[in-house]
Amino acid sequence: MAFLLDGKPLAVDVAFTHADIQYPANWLRLSTADQKAAIGITEVADAPTYDSRFYWGNGSEKAIDDVKTTLKAQEKEIAKSLLNIYDWQVVRKAEKGTAMDSNVVTFRDGIRTAYTTRKTEIENCSDIAALVTLYDGKMTEYPEDPNAPSI
Repeated sequence: MAFLLDGKPLAVDVAFTHADIQYPANWLRLSTADQKAAIGITEVADAPTYDSRFYWGNGSEKAIDDVKTTLKAQEKEIAKSLLNIYDWQVVRKAEKGTAMDSNVVTFRDGIRTAYTTRKTEIENCSDIAALVTLYDGKMTEYPEDPNAPSI
């Protein structure tokens, strides 16, 4: 919610003056709706915000094919960066015939599987609403690096 006084916005946690009275920075947080209304402060809903992956700033949907292309490219970059961690083992195997760690092979296969699954999920979405639902609060679940330190 935003606050307006005489048609001008008031910032929360910022002191302000009205009718020669200085109000402290915390006044908007601590005052009641009746106290605000008594000096002419009105509350207005914040302007809606839209997820820029799917919508333009005015809320209109982006072209679904463009969104799908972008999302698939982003997923590909994530998978690529995860695979890059152990590319040295792939090169070592190719150059020297040294076996890769089995947990690394499993990890890399899991990344490819997760990427392929997500790419298919993106392709199967028929509209922006389906893409929003697909990405609503959940990212692609890539496998955990087997050699990452535990926290």
